[in-house]
Amino acid sequence: MARYTGPACKLCRREGEKLFLKGERCFTPKCAMEKRAYPPGEHGRYGGRRRGNRQSDYSLQLRAKQKVKRIYGVYERQFRRYFEDAQKRTGLTGLNLLQILESRLDNVVYRLGFADSRSQARQLVNHGHFVLNGRRNDIASTILKAGDTITVRTQSKQNEYFKTLKQNEETKTPPAWVEQDVNNLSGRVLRLPERAEIDGNLNEQLIVEYYSR
Repeated sequence: MARYTGPACKLCRREGEKLFLKGERCFTPKCAMEKRAYPPGEHGRYGGRRRGNRQSDYSLQLRAKQKVKRIYGVYERQFRRYFEDAQKRTGLTGLNLLQILESRLDNVVYRLGFADSRSQARQLVNHGHFVLNGRRNDIASTILKAGDTITVRTQSKQNEYFKTLKQNEETKTPPAWVEQDVNNLSGRVLRLPERAEIDGNLNEQLIVEYYSR
């Protein structure tokens, strides 16, 4: 499937806020949002003044959807499938959607602190560095459930990246819905995350409204 390969900082600038797509770099003065906090493109700096600040309901819904897609690194067709799956589950559709996205293998690797960003976690998974429930898994979109365990492959533990990661892992605190084992470079999904444990600046209700038009 096609994957966005352009500058990640342009996605943050388009949404008008930091999406933390580049890990630690987003917390430094090198972050593009610190220098150019306006949309990319020829008319990015002054375009908003000509159009005015008022946004239509559709525009708000679209931007909410695009932001979530960009944060989790998902494209439209796959995102739409996740939404349809969320509709079939019991409970709130918006919360179900966020829980599905949080349950992706690449996101769980990120939440466990094995990567600084979701894009880095996706790359690590694609390169086959992780074992899921005892079997090697290189599919980043795999949806995990309660009780699933993730472990860095024995061969991969010899890589310099994972050696350094093990030394620094104790400073990272994963969310309560996953369990981290620093010594063995492994983790386990305890349950689905609650809404309060997912990024609070996401507006899932606007996404539901977008697809319900």
